[in-house]
Amino acid sequence: MTLEVLTFGCRLNAFESEVIRGHAAGLENTVVINTCAVTAEAERQCRKAVLRAHRERPTAQIVVTGCAAQIAPARWAGLPGVGRVLGNREKLEAASWLTGAPSAVGDIGAQRTHSAPAIAGMAGRARAFIDVQQGCDHACTFCIIPQGRGVSRSVTVADAVRQVRALVAAGINEVVLTGVDLASYTDAGNALGVLVRTILRDVPDLPRLRLSSLDPAAIDEALWRALAEEERLMPHLHLSLQSGSDMILKRMRRRHSRADALAAIDRARRLRPGIAIGADLIAGFPTETEAHQRETLDAVDGAAIPYVHVFPFSDRPGTPAARMPPVPVPVRRARAEELRQQGRVAASAFHARQIGRTLRVVVERGGVGHSEHFTKVKLRRPAPVGALVSVMATAASADGVEAD
Repeated sequence: MTLEVLTFGCRLNAFESEVIRGHAAGLENTVVINTCAVTAEAERQCRKAVLRAHRERPTAQIVVTGCAAQIAPARWAGLPGVGRVLGNREKLEAASWLTGAPSAVGDIGAQRTHSAPAIAGMAGRARAFIDVQQGCDHACTFCIIPQGRGVSRSVTVADAVRQVRALVAAGINEVVLTGVDLASYTDAGNALGVLVRTILRDVPDLPRLRLSSLDPAAIDEALWRALAEEERLMPHLHLSLQSGSDMILKRMRRRHSRADALAAIDRARRLRPGIAIGADLIAGFPTETEAHQRETLDAVDGAAIPYVHVFPFSDRPGTPAARMPPVPVPVRRARAEELRQQGRVAASAFHARQIGRTLRVVVERGGVGHSEHFTKVKLRRPAPVGALVSVMATAASADGVEAD
């Protein structure tokens, strides 16, 4: 029986699962569950995965790691079949994956430096994520992730460049920079924009560089210039907005206002005409009224945001928001669907404008890929996974485009 690694949650976890595959390659009959804690539903899915793994592979050793394991290790250690629990720091250490190594969950809050192990690619993926930043120094009232990831810390520019160079040498056509709070990246006073421009300068063979979610309050001037001037930096800006209501943003303890977010979107479109905009949104935050929901719907509509990633609010024990007056769960779900539908309207219009245009697509499994704008593209003819191909968009829907 072979090693199996199951990944839940963010791109950072996806990168770390690749590190785990490398470190744990010598283990047999082992299932690793790399957990997420961002919502109660994410934790529920992780727990189901543990129970299913034990049911289907009763003789396998189950190792639980990731944010949920870091925050509450005893809870996971008590599940049937779980042999070990590893923290977020320990899972990246090769010694943790030696035969007979014990459980280990250290104090992630004590970590003050960060270096990410190198990977040569990502199993089954056409693009590769690299970890350049960990942790978060902010205290959003809804978020438990700092308890699982610790304080903000970053890899060096030189290490990031080496990792990207190695991935390009391995045939990767698109690299995605990722982190817990990516816009807070800093190395020796250099912010994210310097990192981006250095990678593009020092790795000229890299076809495409993409950024994961950014806090609109922390986008530095060098990054704005890179967005305007660097064609290989993809025209796709995904912002951690969370709400379009100033009152709710204040209660979330976010660092931006509604006007700040809309100004960032407007600036991005002026600097990079045609850029795709995405946004993370939380529906049904405690104390949210219908009027607050309408403000967020109006923001999505007015800013024509095609790629919305919507979560119904999830109570996270130990966070301030969990003690605030809640919105009923059915209302949260209904509001989330309203926001998704508003996003689908914007996505349909955005995709329709691409009909007749030539798109450059990184090919993925299943006959699909993603364009420069992160538009999902269904290919009418097969192409090798990982290839970067030119296609003509011929049809569009809210879900993406079809192309020849």
